[in-house]
Amino acid sequence: QVQFVESGGGLVQPGGSLRLSCVASGSIFRVVPMAWYRQGPGKQRELVAGISIGGSSTKYTESVKGRFTISRDNAKNTMYLQMDSLKPEDAAVYYCNTDNPTKFPWGQGTQVTVSS
Repeated sequence: QVQFVESGGGLVQPGGSLRLSCVASGSIFRVVPMAWYRQGPGKQRELVAGISIGGSSTKYTESVKGRFTISRDNAKNTMYLQMDSLKPEDAAVYYCNTDNPTKFPWGQGTQVTVSS
């Protein structure tokens, strides 16, 4: 069974940086595109960034372009999200999943709080 474990969240001041990690169990990680999602207070979960199987192709939601960088290490079954120049509106619980998140269960997520 596939499981996702997110980590790296925390409290950061506006303009600060965080690096999120996602470790996936099972062999599926290496054969599917992956993505980061987030759900802010009172909001629906949204796609933040996606990455192809090999990592050569990435996509970002408009609001994070130029500030966030998605990457993956297939040898470690791990995906990352480098978040720079964080803004209060980036505060949310961040989740990882495949690019088709209806197939596999969500993990617990990792909380990102951006506040001075």
